[in-house]
Amino acid sequence: MRWATPVVVAVITILLSSSLAGCSDLREFRGTWRGTRVGEAPVVRVGLSEASSASLAIESIDAHGLVGTLTIDGVLTDAPLASLPGAEADVLAGMTFTGAPLRVYLAFVAMPDGLGDALALIALYDERRIEVRVLRGGTSPLYAIFALTSSDEP
Repeated sequence: MRWATPVVVAVITILLSSSLAGCSDLREFRGTWRGTRVGEAPVVRVGLSEASSASLAIESIDAHGLVGTLTIDGVLTDAPLASLPGAEADVLAGMTFTGAPLRVYLAFVAMPDGLGDALALIALYDERRIEVRVLRGGTSPLYAIFALTSSDEP
């Protein structure tokens, strides 16, 4: 049927338009982000002061990776952070969870206490916000969630 071709093209165009409308340019997340620790349950408040705050300076970012520095008051100062190339090349690059982040990056950050690196999970959201989770197991566990907003906006 000849009418089917224009209908299929129209449906594909509508689907592509609606999926692209929700996309953000990840480069808009470059800059400095700051925020406090969040989460009330004791299991998400392990190893760091409840009053901790964090700062994430994103130097470069795209669909293939994130590079920057992470500061956590009293713990880290401008610690280098780069997303894991293996995770970026794997299905982990499409990881999502409640709240529907635009993109989630995984990176390790060296902890100055010498008790092992921590995993940083960095989730970007449409509303120009970032959540950073810092996790470490072993004999000196950490679990902290930080809600960050841009420090570069007026």
